[in-house]
Amino acid sequence: MDKIIVEIYLPSINQKYDVFIPITLRLHEIEALLIGAFIELSDGYFVASQNAIMCDMQTGTLLDINKSAIELGLYNGSRLMLI
Repeated sequence: MDKIIVEIYLPSINQKYDVFIPITLRLHEIEALLIGAFIELSDGYFVASQNAIMCDMQTGTLLDINKSAIELGLYNGSRLMLI
């Protein structure tokens, strides 16, 4: 399996998206791709700052953007938040 499906919550627009992410890409690469997609999906309502961070939705733990999804222990159904 080279992709997993995760839920990403965007509190700034109160929206959730289920997305497939590659397990071997570093989180900063995934984040950049997702930000572009979320801007389009939200018709421009979502605007990410340069200091955007991703964290685990249940624990609030910040995720290391230099690690891959597999290194972070993400799995199908992981719930994340992009702030």
